[in-house]
Amino acid sequence: MSAPTPPDPSTLPDEPKPQLSPWRVLTALLVLLAIGGGVFFVVRDVAETTPAKAQSAAARGPWFAPYVDVTLTPTVAFQDRASNPSRNVVLGFVVAGRGADEACTPTWGTYETLDGAATSIDLDRRVAQLRGQGGDAVVSFGGQANRELAIACEDQDRLQAAYSATIDRYDADTVDFDVEGAALADEPANVRRALAVKAIQDDARAARRSLAVWLTLPVTPDGLNPDALAVVDAMLDARVDLAGVNVMAMDFGVPSAAKDMRAAILSSVDATRKQLSVVYARAGAALNSEHLWRKVGVTVMIGQNDVRAERVTVSDARAVADYALEHGVGRVSTWSLNRDQQCGVTFAVTGTLSNTCSGVVQRPLQFTRLFNGALRGSVRATSAAVTTSDLTPETTTATTDDPARSPYPIWQPDQAYREGYKVVWHQAVYVAKWFSQGQTPDAENTPAGESPWRLVGPVLRTDRAPVIPKLPAGTYPAWSPAGVFRAGAKVLYRGLPYQAQWWTQGDVPGEPAANGTISPWRPLYRVPGEPVAAPDPASAPDRAGG
Repeated sequence: MSAPTPPDPSTLPDEPKPQLSPWRVLTALLVLLAIGGGVFFVVRDVAETTPAKAQSAAARGPWFAPYVDVTLTPTVAFQDRASNPSRNVVLGFVVAGRGADEACTPTWGTYETLDGAATSIDLDRRVAQLRGQGGDAVVSFGGQANRELAIACEDQDRLQAAYSATIDRYDADTVDFDVEGAALADEPANVRRALAVKAIQDDARAARRSLAVWLTLPVTPDGLNPDALAVVDAMLDARVDLAGVNVMAMDFGVPSAAKDMRAAILSSVDATRKQLSVVYARAGAALNSEHLWRKVGVTVMIGQNDVRAERVTVSDARAVADYALEHGVGRVSTWSLNRDQQCGVTFAVTGTLSNTCSGVVQRPLQFTRLFNGALRGSVRATSAAVTTSDLTPETTTATTDDPARSPYPIWQPDQAYREGYKVVWHQAVYVAKWFSQGQTPDAENTPAGESPWRLVGPVLRTDRAPVIPKLPAGTYPAWSPAGVFRAGAKVLYRGLPYQAQWWTQGDVPGEPAANGTISPWRPLYRVPGEPVAAPDPASAPDRAGG
């Protein structure tokens, strides 16, 4: 259809001359003043709100959080910016305990209960430290190994209690359910999980809190398989407010992925988005394109994947970050922070599949720095903080420490500390990175350069001095100031056992030796904060003296 021909200007009538009256002039002036004032206010409003709106828009953009294998040794100091450039982490994985009587007991990888992790790896304290720096910790249930709680725990009330205990323990406002392997097809477990999560969300909403829930599922370049889609359906059927579906774009095991891993990853994300449009429409929620993209997340396995022909390079990661920004996906994660360094110190060892290195050429923490620099969205943008919990430091500015409230020994300038020793100083916990003596834990630097201490996190409100069990009198001979004790001799002092490392007389067990030297007495109990040492042959029963 053609556009109409414009009229000839010469044929148009002349513009009528304005007929001004006092009333028209007055009205015009009032209008101009109103418009002028309006323009002023509009400009002022734009000037004042644009940065805030821009900041809000950035917060709603894709957020990044690397997974951390919590119980893997060596432990990653995810609360330390030098070890983790990202503000956020996804902590994995909470699963059922090993025994039949622990089916409804939440544990970290079956190795530690929640209480055990607070003691053995200071997990509560490290989460508090991360949050205190403006970051967030997402708790992930499930994973590839072990039994997800919904699989093991068939009692609906106890399952809900197990999830709630974990969420409350870590004050989580965002949780992740990693469902894979045989768990995908376990329909009763999927229903139990969905009903428990729905009840927990309802309780949070009643308390004017919110809980964002993500599903993490395996994917192919063509999208989610029927079992994975059934897990999503179970959540939506239970009316769970699902934040989104995070696809594990890794280990595809198909020729196309081996040929072009980058294309396979991006294809899996796009295919999942299309599937979710159908799934949500079937559940009665027709989402527009922007909302659909925000419901999709992607996790890549950096470096060498389990499938030998599949590998994600730094260049591939950059393409994923660009794609996430361009389309506005909800989240991006990596497996894992533990692996974000190349294998080999001086020369890269490529193609290696490891839990502690990537198997590709990279700089230390290069994947984490890349994603964190590109994706600045906030985990909390869609969920408010849950509660003010005991994961809050008593204070971080105190200059004195109370032994009764300190979970580890208070640092002493004349005490020698070896690698791995934990101490309390100025209401914070520190761990020795190497042998040190006389170097204050909170000093920013030392004459030698880097501090030998790493900050673990604050002293928590719930912290108390640990109680060391005492032995009955007569278990070993009592120590006496006048006694002469040879190497290997065992004594009891104030109910605690010690063993002489060499000839000694007059040295009090448990107290620093004279002139700052090492004490001749070795405790036969573990001091809280002291690293577990290799067994000493001299302490074996058949060689012990005394």
